[in-house]
Amino acid sequence: MRRPDQQTTMRETAQLPAGGVLGPYLQEQAGDFLRGLRLHREHSAPTDGGSRGTDEAAGALRRSARRIGGSLHTFRGLLDANWADQLRTELAWLSGTLAREHAYATRLARLLEALHALSGTSLPGARTPVGGPGTDKERAALGVGAARAGALLERQLTLARTRAHSAALQALGSSRFHAVADAVALLASDVPLAASAAAPAAEVLYGPVERAEKRLLGAVAALPPDELVEPYNEAQDAPWHQARLLLRLHRYADEVVRGTPDPVLAGAGKALDLHRDASEAASAAAAAARTPRIAPATAYALGVLHADQRHEVEAARSVFRETWPYAAAVTGP
Repeated sequence: MRRPDQQTTMRETAQLPAGGVLGPYLQEQAGDFLRGLRLHREHSAPTDGGSRGTDEAAGALRRSARRIGGSLHTFRGLLDANWADQLRTELAWLSGTLAREHAYATRLARLLEALHALSGTSLPGARTPVGGPGTDKERAALGVGAARAGALLERQLTLARTRAHSAALQALGSSRFHAVADAVALLASDVPLAASAAAPAAEVLYGPVERAEKRLLGAVAALPPDELVEPYNEAQDAPWHQARLLLRLHRYADEVVRGTPDPVLAGAGKALDLHRDASEAASAAAAAARTPRIAPATAYALGVLHADQRHEVEAARSVFRETWPYAAAVTGP
């Protein structure tokens, strides 16, 4: 999976001590985390006029937390293991807490946009083709139910977002968060390396990178062929979500040895992100459809919306297979 430019970069760092490669990367990410925290505090002040700056700062915090946590996982053997495990757990808690508010907002926007598009166009391809029997009646029913379905989704997801926002604020004011921030501040100046990190990078650093790569290739090879997948079986999304997480870990490990993200996997990573978003949006539509005592037209519109998002799941899988640069891994046994 290594391109010539990657191989050159790795040769240049091969004789450096492993700690001399890993340490500066972790310190850089810790610095980014602290800058994100400072921006978040500035934009959270009462005089701040909007939430965009707060959202961007929270995003920066999440990105840095994910990179630090991923590196602590991949390169645990080169670090103080107890310290790495504890900080990784706390960063996962923080990143997950901050991500929920953003996820609900993104999900609502996605579903409302899809509802708007569906209510003014033909139904998804899995349903009766335009011009076929019952199409006009189905379109009329969708038009009646779309507005109510959108209002229901907005109530449910806005409530969930508000609760997530409150949970994030509570987390950022907690002693647990302050302990995490203190640990990251210390990391910015001192990385607790194990004695093995003094060995050349070629001997001890590249092994974990290669293992992260092999786990990713194995997960992609194990993805079920399209012809065996049931489009509306959401339980079958799990291997794709796992591949997304392993791709992220691989990218972070690659950043450590290359210094920059590997652009060749950008398209595949984006496709897996879209897959996750569509899968979660479909689940939200299905959950809304189970709301007691909703009108049949509303339930119908939510059912069409669920089908539309499951089609988006399938489309994201196709894009992933098209953009994955290592075809042999996709079609493996």
